[in-house]
Amino acid sequence: MSLSMDDRTEWLEADGLGGFASGTVCGIRTRRYHALLLAASTPPTGRQVLVNGLDVTVRTPAGEFPLSFHRYRPDVTNRTDRVSIESFTNDPWPRWVFRLSDGTRISHEVFVTKGTSRTVTAWELLDPREGVRLRVRPLLSGRDYHAMHHENHAFGFDAGSGEGWVRWTPYPDVPAITARHNGSYHEDLVWYRSFLYEQERARGFDHVEDLASPGAFEFDLTAGEAWMILCAGRVGDSHAATDSTTPTELRGMERRRRTRLGSALDRAADAYLVKREDGCTIIAGYPWFADWGRDTFIALRGLCLATGRLEEARQILLAWARSDWRGVMPNRFPDRGGVPEYNSVDASLWYIIAADEFIRECDAHRWPFAAADREVLRDTIQRILIAYADGTVHGIRMDSDGLLAAGVAGLQLTWMDARVNDRVITPRVGKPVEVQALWLNALRIGAGWAPRWTDVFERGVESFQRRFWNEADQCLFDIVDVDHVPGAIDSTCRPNQILAVGGLSQSLLSDDLAAKVVRKVEAHLVTPLGLRSLAPGHPDYSPKYAGGPEERDGAYHQGTVWPWLTAAFVDAWIRARGGTPDCRAEAKRRFVRPLLDHLETAGLGHVSEVADAEAPHTPGGCPFQAWSVGELLRLERKICGPGSPVERTPRDNRARHEAASEPPRASSRSTASARADTVIGR
Repeated sequence: MSLSMDDRTEWLEADGLGGFASGTVCGIRTRRYHALLLAASTPPTGRQVLVNGLDVTVRTPAGEFPLSFHRYRPDVTNRTDRVSIESFTNDPWPRWVFRLSDGTRISHEVFVTKGTSRTVTAWELLDPREGVRLRVRPLLSGRDYHAMHHENHAFGFDAGSGEGWVRWTPYPDVPAITARHNGSYHEDLVWYRSFLYEQERARGFDHVEDLASPGAFEFDLTAGEAWMILCAGRVGDSHAATDSTTPTELRGMERRRRTRLGSALDRAADAYLVKREDGCTIIAGYPWFADWGRDTFIALRGLCLATGRLEEARQILLAWARSDWRGVMPNRFPDRGGVPEYNSVDASLWYIIAADEFIRECDAHRWPFAAADREVLRDTIQRILIAYADGTVHGIRMDSDGLLAAGVAGLQLTWMDARVNDRVITPRVGKPVEVQALWLNALRIGAGWAPRWTDVFERGVESFQRRFWNEADQCLFDIVDVDHVPGAIDSTCRPNQILAVGGLSQSLLSDDLAAKVVRKVEAHLVTPLGLRSLAPGHPDYSPKYAGGPEERDGAYHQGTVWPWLTAAFVDAWIRARGGTPDCRAEAKRRFVRPLLDHLETAGLGHVSEVADAEAPHTPGGCPFQAWSVGELLRLERKICGPGSPVERTPRDNRARHEAASEPPRASSRSTASARADTVIGR
């Protein structure tokens, strides 16, 4: 596909506060989330789209040419063969070179400065030429980033202005928008109607929007670079207007900052680390996720520990240490305040895994880690283990066999959490295999300084080996004691079993059995972009992740490929082959290379959330996903790097349980991800 037509490949510029700018290589906005200025009013949440885009035209002696492209209802664009995209790069930020039919060449760049709700955009005439002028119209909304905007009489077109700046306040309850510039501005009130967002249409959502343009900027490109700096602020905030930092200075500062980060993957990792009022957190994915507990703790191991960002890891773990309810970490914070959702059994266990790896990483590098902070993490780990062992909410409790039971009807607690209306697609009530892997690893960690967990750990491992081995299929059951019915089993071939032999420090099977699990997973679930969530041939298998919300939610964990699982599989694959340098090199070629190639498609420089189960494994979901990027970093730097320690099978034993209370149901990840179709029309 030519650059001029590439509306599937996307770029992202994150601001470190939860806001971002994003779009497609060809410039056509295909999502409601594509914007130049999308700011978090209560970092990292309260995200609002302020400047959706620009309508840009250039005039030369040969006539007028569009430098921005749009799709309108019913399905028409303003593309013309008189303008082509000669080149595009995303390094260190998005930069296009346009060639006009009269030979004029113009560059356009966009970048966001870290720690500010500020987007810099600039145009430059690349070859000397007389009489080249640029007109730029901002396209504004001032809406929640999940919503859509339509023409209405309440939009605030009035502008405040001064020398080199203009400020708009679209609505009283959204941040003001300030545009600093080096051109001239004149008021000209226009509504642009019926923009069509193709990705929203494909996903079964409202996909047509109207945007307001309060005026136009004019620039003489012959005289030099044209620029605009778009800033979000509070109503009446004039700081952005009085800021005199030039694009050249901002460009230099941001280039130096990104260079210090290191590789392209390090820079990708940086996009997910954002500020919270109480420190730091991780955005689960762009464009529609905020910070999710499970995603945060899985992603932290790669985004922070594999990149040496121990201070950010410390802040994240300490901030989340204050968030548990009866030992259960929140799965999700609502985007606009409200009560956190505690609908997860494994988020707390992933917290223990991440906290332990952080402590070990600090010790290995002799990183100054305060004793008081260490105590907070250990107290949190102990609190979780006690709550889970004694019994807590949602039926989470340690059973007499030392394994962890969890789940109540109508609520999905594992990472396979999709639902369609009131129907949970993969409820997995009972004793899911990956929950046992996490629980037993957590017990092993707790036993390191609290001997009371040693006996429980050994009893649980013995039970796991005895109860989960599926001799007929030479792999592990997905769930035992299904629906809390003793002895009931689910033998569905899913990737969850890989965490029992890879991805965590403690393998739960003998070398021989672990190798059989690896062979089973490789034969039925491995694809170039990750592991299928269900083996082909099952009656519920879905080869594609596509369609409206119900179709996609139904396929989410029924075959759809998940890249983040690759790291656990490769770890197990290397362990099964003895961890030699040769097998690590082979793992890089076979399993890591396709993910690195994927960085050039979908979300540029990043790894997608999911992909189709069948070739060509078309990416889907969020194009920029934290745990996908984090686990690729861990693959490169920890698993396939020089010898990471591998623990082998221990001994075994037993334990006890108590029932727990059950608070209200909460939303699933898939349903909550992008269902808001609110129309703003005040």
